[in-house]
Amino acid sequence: MSSTIREADLGTKVTPLPARAAANTPVPLDHHITRNPGLKLDLGFLESVRSVNRSALERRVASLTKRRSIKADNQAAWLLRAIACMDLTTLNSNDTEERVRRLCAKAINPLRRDIIEGLGIVGETIRPAAVCVYHPFVATAVDAVRGTGIHVAAVSTAFPHGLAPLSTRLQEIEASVKDGADEIDVVIPRGLVFGAKWRELYNEIVSMRAACGDAHLKVILGTGDLATLRNVMLASMVAMMAGADFIKTSTGKESVNATLPVGLAMVRAIRAYFEETGYLIGFKPAGGISTAKVSLDWLVLMKEELGRPWLEPELFRFGASSLLTDIERQLEHHLTGHYSANHRHAMA
Repeated sequence: MSSTIREADLGTKVTPLPARAAANTPVPLDHHITRNPGLKLDLGFLESVRSVNRSALERRVASLTKRRSIKADNQAAWLLRAIACMDLTTLNSNDTEERVRRLCAKAINPLRRDIIEGLGIVGETIRPAAVCVYHPFVATAVDAVRGTGIHVAAVSTAFPHGLAPLSTRLQEIEASVKDGADEIDVVIPRGLVFGAKWRELYNEIVSMRAACGDAHLKVILGTGDLATLRNVMLASMVAMMAGADFIKTSTGKESVNATLPVGLAMVRAIRAYFEETGYLIGFKPAGGISTAKVSLDWLVLMKEELGRPWLEPELFRFGASSLLTDIERQLEHHLTGHYSANHRHAMA
């Protein structure tokens, strides 16, 4: 353990592997998951994790997706888990309050009644963990999901590029929290990574964390813009040191969004941070995850690399818009042997 981290006495009890709440069960205040308080920026520790072997990561990803085959009832169960770990998202230029209300209605009732009955889960609560919207629609979403246990996440800080003045970005966070968002997805300026301006990046994220208050902070790295896995690893570690509750791959607006090798680099950064500090950090891949098959690949990655605790919505989320439709179609196929058209699965 590095000397800087050893000296950081934060006075908070750490529970490395806490008992997990059932998916979609509102997490009680005594859930024993210690929120990541962040650490002093430790450039020595950062230097120790800068070496990333791309070919090794790609071989590992290939082995995970080829040797794990999930079929029949097991596949249906894993797809229900994918729904429970989903941030159902609409981030379009033509979003309206009505569209957001329809998205929230789908989040509250994500599966058709006949599918629920066919799967034998009547009475169970299977819902996305959150809905994710632009700031102007936070209040609408909060009102629409009130009392359901579904979180409301707002994308902030000049999404998707993060190029507004810091004061403006912090004001946007504060406004979203005031409107009721309990999760804030912020985006970093990628230029700080290219310039290796780690202290400036760290200080910005610390300020964002402070602006969030009790709302959880998800830090979007924009991995498709970062050019190298080394940059991804270093940016991930700086974000966690600065107090991120989650690290997230992409805005969904880059030319390349969430990929499994990038995800593997990020979850190994999470594992290294956990081994160094004892704090559990969440992970959110986003962008391009639109099929049930791909969602299973990500779930397998999390199970194999980080273990069962990271298959709960407290520590893992998909950022997705069309994924829910394909999962619903796959579950209907599981029950009937036939695929239905997308329009039979209402979406916003």
